[in-house]
Amino acid sequence: MSTPFKRAAAAGFTLIELLIVVIILAIISAIAIPQFSSATSDAQQSALDANLAAVRNSLEQYRAQHTGNVYPGTNVATGGANCTTEPPLPAGGAAAGTLGAMENQLRYPTNAAGQACAVGDPDNYRYGPYLRQGIPNEPINNTNAVVFTNAGTPIAAAEAGTGWAYDARSGQFIMNSNVEVNGRAYSAR
Repeated sequence: MSTPFKRAAAAGFTLIELLIVVIILAIISAIAIPQFSSATSDAQQSALDANLAAVRNSLEQYRAQHTGNVYPGTNVATGGANCTTEPPLPAGGAAAGTLGAMENQLRYPTNAAGQACAVGDPDNYRYGPYLRQGIPNEPINNTNAVVFTNAGTPIAAAEAGTGWAYDARSGQFIMNSNVEVNGRAYSAR
């Protein structure tokens, strides 16, 4: 009679065996989870570097193609000839020395003077658009807010700021934060 009872007990796992498996899984997860959490930070930093490179390249290309060798936002962005419709203006407008002018000049085709037009004569508005989707989000805080200046002096990033900082006179474009990651401030990229 004791033979069937031993077979039934041998078919299952003991409590000790189950505890050992759970402990092994806990050790493996303790090793693996930190590896994946740093991957998110690395991806955000890579996206930040890529977005900075894209915007900086757009700023330099704009500067090389326009009269006066100026950066976007320096000149007025509206009022060009042969423009059938003006581009929709952001809240800042499109006056010279404004964020609105910079955004329009990067997002829409422009003429040699930097005047933007959403729908216009391709012979007159043959430069750009440089950033069709506008200023990309800063991936660390997921915002595309830009602190705009026209001073020509080096930008001092905020201690714990978010978004971007741009100077139209010098063309400097940085992440607006001095938070350090791996010994290097975001604004120093």
